[in-house]
Amino acid sequence: MKKKLISLVLSLAVIGTTLAGCGGGAAAPAAAPAADAAPAADAAAPAAAPAADGDIKIGVSIWSSTDVLGSQCKLILDEAAAALGVQVQYVDQGHVSEKVTASVEQLCAAGCQGIIICNSSDTEMASAIKTCNDNGVYLAQFFRIISKDNSADIYQAAVDSEYYVAAVHENEPENGEKLVQILIDKGDRNIGLIGWEQGDATWLGRWEGYKAGVEKWNAAHPDDQVTLSEPQYAGTSSEGGSKAAEALMSANPNLDALIPAGGGGDPLQGAIAAVERAGKTQDIDIVSTDFLPDLGDRLANGSMAGESGGHYCDPLFAFMAVYNAIKGNYSGFGGKFEDINFPYLYVASADDYKDYEKYFVDQLPYTKDELVEMSKLDMEGLKKAAASLSIEDAAARSGK
Repeated sequence: MKKKLISLVLSLAVIGTTLAGCGGGAAAPAAAPAADAAPAADAAAPAAAPAADGDIKIGVSIWSSTDVLGSQCKLILDEAAAALGVQVQYVDQGHVSEKVTASVEQLCAAGCQGIIICNSSDTEMASAIKTCNDNGVYLAQFFRIISKDNSADIYQAAVDSEYYVAAVHENEPENGEKLVQILIDKGDRNIGLIGWEQGDATWLGRWEGYKAGVEKWNAAHPDDQVTLSEPQYAGTSSEGGSKAAEALMSANPNLDALIPAGGGGDPLQGAIAAVERAGKTQDIDIVSTDFLPDLGDRLANGSMAGESGGHYCDPLFAFMAVYNAIKGNYSGFGGKFEDINFPYLYVASADDYKDYEKYFVDQLPYTKDELVEMSKLDMEGLKKAAASLSIEDAAARSGK
């Protein structure tokens, strides 16, 4: 039985990171992933002079440029590339570790002066940083940050690098806690958890938050306990999400909530389909991260109870920061670590979603002219612009 969700709309904030470009022209279509990445060139020297727009090409190493979230990222990156007259090349690596590291070598070999990457684990960044250092290519992460505590050596390599620009990421533990609380406030007490890849850095952060939210509730309510299952892993496919949801429903007849944690949106779609097939749409509340194209309808019909997301602008700010590094507008990256945090946008009702759809789906939150103006901002200006991004901000800039 569904209780009315408390409407949660938080400002969306993004983090600026720095990319660098390579030879190009107008925005290029997505490049098909290569089976075997070409080896990187031997230690190339840094560019002698800042690149002109027409000579800039930025590589994007992403899990998928075609799934729900990845396609949204590609849409806004292509728009920015077209506005600035630069090329962008994509490599889809599926969060497979060897493909993640090979993608950086491939993009360096393709002539990119800058790369933005959504890696899977911190360990992949050791290779990525070295490859970019050797080739004089700027590097920034999106949806990710290197753990200072758990990966101290890799974090220090990023600090020491003259080419590692920044990490654009979200507060995943906080995100996890908020989603768990949405379910608890609805009266759900038996929560099933679906992860994607076991060692993925973002997944681990969200899982930490889910557990913390449950532990806080249970400590304060000894007579009203919440259980959180061990995760079922889905990979990044719809089929995987479906199988994981089926396994959790089979193992616990009293299951009243599911959290498909993420993975690009496809695992969530599979989990929703499994719940629908089981005839349990009205019995099992689902919350997740990664907005679906039909989220408004699903919030209205009850197949989704709430979601965090709206964060596809995250790689845009990484793109802009790297673009400025290539242009020579930013320098002196060695010896510091730029950490730009991106708060999620939360929707928990069909009404919440209407304004999001108007300013983030039906149109992009930035016009071509605004993208050009954004490209002129310094790092602090980019951070400020990112922090101000919200439904209210997009509406105000649209003059409506």
